[in-house]
Amino acid sequence: MFAGVLLESDTAANVEQRSSSTKLHRVTPGSTGVSPDSIIAFVDAVEQKVGGLHSFMLLRHGDVVAEGWWAPYAPALPHMLYSLSKSFTSTAVGFAVSEKRLSVEDRVVSFFSDSLPANVDENLAEMRVKHLLTMNTGHEHDATGPVTGAKDGDWVRAFLSLPVEHSPGSKFVYNSAATYTLSAIVQKLTGMRVVDYLKPRLFDPLGIRGETWETCPKGINTGGWGLNVKTEDIARFGQCYLQKGKWQDRQVVPEAWVDAATAKQVPNGSDPASDWSQGYGYQFWRCRHNAFRGDGAFGQFCLEMPEQDAVLAITSGVGDMQAVLNAVWDHLLPGLQHSGGSSGSSAALKRRLSSLHVKAPDGNAASETSGRVSGKTYRLNANDEKLQSAVVEFNSNRCTLTLRGPSGAQQLVCGLDSWVSGQVHHVGPPRLGAPPAGKVAARGAWTNPNTYVMKVCYVETPYIETFTLTFNGDDLTIARKLNVAFGATDSPLLVGHSS
Repeated sequence: MFAGVLLESDTAANVEQRSSSTKLHRVTPGSTGVSPDSIIAFVDAVEQKVGGLHSFMLLRHGDVVAEGWWAPYAPALPHMLYSLSKSFTSTAVGFAVSEKRLSVEDRVVSFFSDSLPANVDENLAEMRVKHLLTMNTGHEHDATGPVTGAKDGDWVRAFLSLPVEHSPGSKFVYNSAATYTLSAIVQKLTGMRVVDYLKPRLFDPLGIRGETWETCPKGINTGGWGLNVKTEDIARFGQCYLQKGKWQDRQVVPEAWVDAATAKQVPNGSDPASDWSQGYGYQFWRCRHNAFRGDGAFGQFCLEMPEQDAVLAITSGVGDMQAVLNAVWDHLLPGLQHSGGSSGSSAALKRRLSSLHVKAPDGNAASETSGRVSGKTYRLNANDEKLQSAVVEFNSNRCTLTLRGPSGAQQLVCGLDSWVSGQVHHVGPPRLGAPPAGKVAARGAWTNPNTYVMKVCYVETPYIETFTLTFNGDDLTIARKLNVAFGATDSPLLVGHSS
């Protein structure tokens, strides 16, 4: 066995002792040569020009020099990683390679003899593990839609049945289904889901706890997306890769895999100003400034900067991911080459980070309309979600919106002067692109005498949804808009009438 594996002889006491040794140390920025002013400038830039960050953690020389969460987001909350999950799946493949369970030169068809189409064409036959890793499968388009839409739930069979229009290795096409197939290969070889395979090899040694990963209908981790961990866990993973796979003087991830995974294995563009055109490794992106990263939709980042010996972990809900990296290069990077700021700037940074918050709706806590509409039942017009009624109640410093559908009632409790935590579930058919059920925090205000706006943060995801409730006589309209989405951000209006 190699150093990353939890041996059967490991006792609970040994695991606990290792866990206590994985704690990250907090130090002042100046003690590691980081300018506090540059961190403030970065925070100001993303708030003013980008918006949407939920958290960040900056490490220098292995220590945490700055961290912040935009309330109601918090350190103890896991966050949906989307495609940042891919870098963890790559790591699982690296472990399997080091254990001689497979090679990156192995043909993909060799793992799935019982799922192959009747006729295996030359391109599919030549597709290898390295082509899955480098997004060079030979597909003309991302295969994820057709694969996840397979009616029988057999995503592997669906992937292998698709046309492979080009010779593998000849065309870079970002393809989350390729990463799913890597996950399926690992599970096929080990008998374990990737999340379970990684637990003794990566998560436990790094002190990562509470990780969850979505699965396909066949019980295979989705691989290319679906992992949920905390911001600090992202930072730990990044620091391990920055240190060539080492953690606390222990070789956790094989160094040879780290070198291969984070190197430029294939070209992926020619724009010198784009961090999506600097080359691609094994499920890691190359960046400008000789950096590399894993990233996920809407701004989930694990950014490693070897020349500065720094790691930046970010969770967010942004539409322009390049703008986030531009803010890093323009404002934060210069401060990592600085001798440090004054004690005054350190104090200013501490105040700045302690005051981070998601912008609440602007308006008043009360309106004369609230007494007239509170408690009324509004029967909703026919809608795709099959929602039947809405009730809005105002009392003291809370607003409660109750939506009733085929599977019962769903309440959203909104604070008038603070964020109120809650839990949501679906009460009708989930609308396309809607946030998943889970933990939320909500806050609202009257933006005019007849309009109440609720901002709902799905605090373990990139999503924030704004509900605009407009009261007009006996009528109520509810407009809903997401901060980010893969498709339309606006949902169909809900229209109701009280008798």
